[in-house]
Amino acid sequence: MQLMSEFIIHVDQQHFTVNTDDLSSLDLHKISTTQFHVLKDHQAHHVELVHANMLEKTMTMMVNGNNYTIKIEDAYDTMVTKMGLYEVTETKSNNIMAPMPGYIVEMMVAAGDTVEKDTPLFVLSAMKMENIILSDGTGVVKSIAVKKDESVDKGQLIIAMEA
Repeated sequence: MQLMSEFIIHVDQQHFTVNTDDLSSLDLHKISTTQFHVLKDHQAHHVELVHANMLEKTMTMMVNGNNYTIKIEDAYDTMVTKMGLYEVTETKSNNIMAPMPGYIVEMMVAAGDTVEKDTPLFVLSAMKMENIILSDGTGVVKSIAVKKDESVDKGQLIIAMEA
């Protein structure tokens, strides 16, 4: 028995749910590393991968000369969203809290470092996935409350910041 995986594909402002059976029904031929010939419902389509960001699961595809921005959600993304684990936990003191329970794989900043918005701060392993936690603003790292390989709870102080 094969498990069927479902994906939510966001194409510009539209959303589609597809599963592995849907994908396997495509008649897909690779022309080059970024170009494909697709036959779907007796119609030929020229598909080109313009840009891909696998970390964010986003890509830009050109289909028959038209560009489309695509974001892919799998079962894990759906589960994490439903659990509210993508929500940013923030306090008025700008401290960085653990967004979910897990353990610290790597600290990417040290006390005294100046950070900008989207600066990688640390890697948190949770639910068998490694998550790079980014700064949500600018500031200076005042202190780090945890060490590498230490377990943390959701909402636990990780980094104290000075605005």
